[in-house]
Amino acid sequence: MNILVTGGAGFIGSHIVDQLIAKGHQVIIIDNLVTGQTDLINPQAVFYQEDITNAEQVNKIIQQHQIEVICHQAAQLDVRKSVQDPQYDAQVNIIGTINLFEAAHKNGVKKVVFASSGGAIYGDTDMLPTPETHPTDPISPYGIAKLVMEKYAHYYKTIYNIDYTALRYSNVYGPRQNTQGEAGVIALFISKMLQNQQCYINGDGNNTRDFVYVQDVVEANIQAILGDLSGSYNIATATQTNINQIFDILHQLTSTTITRQNREAKLGEQQHSCLSYDKIHQAINWQPQTNLQQGLLQTVEYFKSRG
Repeated sequence: MNILVTGGAGFIGSHIVDQLIAKGHQVIIIDNLVTGQTDLINPQAVFYQEDITNAEQVNKIIQQHQIEVICHQAAQLDVRKSVQDPQYDAQVNIIGTINLFEAAHKNGVKKVVFASSGGAIYGDTDMLPTPETHPTDPISPYGIAKLVMEKYAHYYKTIYNIDYTALRYSNVYGPRQNTQGEAGVIALFISKMLQNQQCYINGDGNNTRDFVYVQDVVEANIQAILGDLSGSYNIATATQTNINQIFDILHQLTSTTITRQNREAKLGEQQHSCLSYDKIHQAINWQPQTNLQQGLLQTVEYFKSRG
């Protein structure tokens, strides 16, 4: 199968590319390398350094390679940056996605699988773990954009019969996560702790997240790409962990001497996020395989090996 992976030089996308190639598929990558890294690009993939906001080039690549399925991982992924610059966030996460769907329907693409956000589209909820049936009230431009992507996907399925799967990730972590900027608290903490540099907890650290290991996320994508899974699904662990706990576990695993320090909370961030994965478990028997302690240890070992 000819499969396009946007963001295929990035954290999650590069893992997906590796798995697809291992299964014998032809993979084409579009990545602008803003956060992607050249050393994560699988040498057996066809790589284009291109931006999904360039509609003409996106259409040309999809047409040239006779793409059958698109796996869309490329994104402006920083919630805080979306608050600071909502226009840029919308340009990448909404317009870029529309470009892919437009090219899909013009060139006979059968399906689009894409990264949505369970951590951002629900907002602060009164039901934890949160199911897909819960109202969606995002409190950041990033969350709004991800929800809009799902609405466009429904439109293209209804009008042009392009199947889609929206995977609503909770907080994904693991090897290859980018340590630059403020996205990905686990990768950021590990990077600083291994260098014995001070890292800070925004707010009191009692805010909770649902941390899911990258290989579990990849498995959900592979099943969605190669199977008949349709609609929107949470990809999560249904377990809450607060940021203070993450700091303490990583403090032990890295043997750092820094102490916990807190600073002012950031705008646009919800207090608690924890998602139910019952829907996808019932649909395809997916469930997380890696517990937090195992995943954090493997992630620390990866960053240690990178020097």
